[in-house]
Amino acid sequence: MEQWKDTPNIGPVLAENLKRIGVAAPEQLRELGAEDAFARIRAQVVPTACLHQLEALAGAVAGVKKSLLPPERKAELKSWYRKL
Repeated sequence: MEQWKDTPNIGPVLAENLKRIGVAAPEQLRELGAEDAFARIRAQVVPTACLHQLEALAGAVAGVKKSLLPPERKAELKSWYRKL
């Protein structure tokens, strides 16, 4: 969890989910991207992962709290999520 301490939205549960898909550091998450990380979490760890987790990952990638994501990005994420 220490490597995630300064990353917005990444608490112990999400950090564990990321660890279980092989993402051990914020840099790896940024390289992978929120959508790909979320897809892996759903496929390998939590099949019922929700939109809130996707938004949390997107915020972490952007370096902001998920509530501060631009409305356009939130709409993009919601559209992508609905296609799963």
